[in-house]
Amino acid sequence: MRKLSTEKRAMILSALVEGSSINATARMVGASKVTVLRLLADAGTFCEQYHNITVRDLQSKRVQVDEIWSFCGCKDKAVERGAGGLGSVWTWTAIDADSKLCVSFLVGLRDQQDAIAFCKDVAARLANRVQLTSDGLNAYLTAVDLAFGGNIDYARLVKMYGQTPDGEKRYSPAECIGCRREVAAGQPDPEHISTSYVERQNLTMRMSIRRFTRLTNAFSKKIENHAHAVALHFFHYNFIRKHQTLKTTPAVAAGIANKALTVLDLVKMIEEEESKVGGRLTDYLPAASKGSDSK
Repeated sequence: MRKLSTEKRAMILSALVEGSSINATARMVGASKVTVLRLLADAGTFCEQYHNITVRDLQSKRVQVDEIWSFCGCKDKAVERGAGGLGSVWTWTAIDADSKLCVSFLVGLRDQQDAIAFCKDVAARLANRVQLTSDGLNAYLTAVDLAFGGNIDYARLVKMYGQTPDGEKRYSPAECIGCRREVAAGQPDPEHISTSYVERQNLTMRMSIRRFTRLTNAFSKKIENHAHAVALHFFHYNFIRKHQTLKTTPAVAAGIANKALTVLDLVKMIEEEESKVGGRLTDYLPAASKGSDSK
């Protein structure tokens, strides 16, 4: 089997993290769709393992959490009609408000079980007591209590919305008509009860991961590939992409990396790991969170 060069692999991953679809990337670099998907799977597998090992013992002070919606295969209404697909898929994210580091992410459902799993993972990566802010999702109340055991300053920013738009404006979100701050545990600083940074990260995801772009046909057809794309995005976001206000990467700002990496560095790390296991990483490492080679 002919193997892609290191440089061509870097070209493919660079296109993917900048918001190109699988088909567009394949056309740009002159590779097949299957080749691009296989590289995405290997890269996503490596990136999630690297995140799990590296993003630990964080000295964070303020963390914001949120969930972002997408769908896999088809939307919920089509699932109800018997179409093949999973319907709604949610990505849970936690952001350090100071370093902008993504502390944790989880691809799953917007339910109590995944809320608990997500919050426990966040707690396991922190080295000290933090101030946590979430939206008004009630699943967080139980999840935060189980994950942190009261050793946290936790507040909720509950947004109140007007009527859902219809007609030509039905794709726009409902208008936010106000916010209410609620203290759920400890003594959070009222000035830092905010979800602005994690919501801005959600926008970055929609701009950088083609599968999250609304009103396109680039959505994921397989949950495994959706999770791989998310893992690749957060590696790029944490370790490669320099934040405009920080002038460096979130990983460097958080003290878990000495310098900004490049996509070429990522490919070389993947190839080094492949040489260790003697084959594709998806055959030897655990699959990306929640979830065979099809878009």
